[in-house]
Amino acid sequence: ENIHQEMDHSHHMGIYHMDNSTMPPHHHMTTSHSHGGGDMMMMMPMTFYFDFKNVELLFSSLVINTPGEMAGAFVAVFLLAMFYEGLKIAREGLLRKSQVSIRYNSMPVPGPNGTILMETHKTVGQQMLSFPHLLQTVLHIIQVVISYFLMLIFMTYNGYLCIAVAAGAGTGYFLFSWKKAVVVDITEHCH
Repeated sequence: ENIHQEMDHSHHMGIYHMDNSTMPPHHHMTTSHSHGGGDMMMMMPMTFYFDFKNVELLFSSLVINTPGEMAGAFVAVFLLAMFYEGLKIAREGLLRKSQVSIRYNSMPVPGPNGTILMETHKTVGQQMLSFPHLLQTVLHIIQVVISYFLMLIFMTYNGYLCIAVAAGAGTGYFLFSWKKAVVVDITEHCH
């Protein structure tokens, strides 16, 4: 009876056995272990391909099967990559606005022909238990999760989705990064 239950359980887990001759050339079979203890065979793409049938997108319940679904996924991934680039730039801007303690440190350094130059460095700090730092922490977590999602989407090897990631990141950088301020050390020259 116990053996019957295990077999019945594996049937509900959706375990399929395939040989290599029936797989598309861009897929390789991998074995993963299910929580029931049995081995589950999965097809994993190992080369780039352009297809819209049976493409899993991050979750097993999110499967692309039609050109319309692929177009929708393309737009969603494109926007996610754009949002990721915008989030990076927004975090930098928030960091500049939330810097609280600003100190200027000057130190004399020898210059040419016996002159003395005063080099001034701007030091900025932030309090650890402050709302801006907590906000930065939450935004950092969101940024890391999105970056891993984009990496996993790219690792589907689906050409359409890879193009969406690259095009979205490029468009996001183009739209948001042009405002990025260049931070330059303040240097004063004294004789």
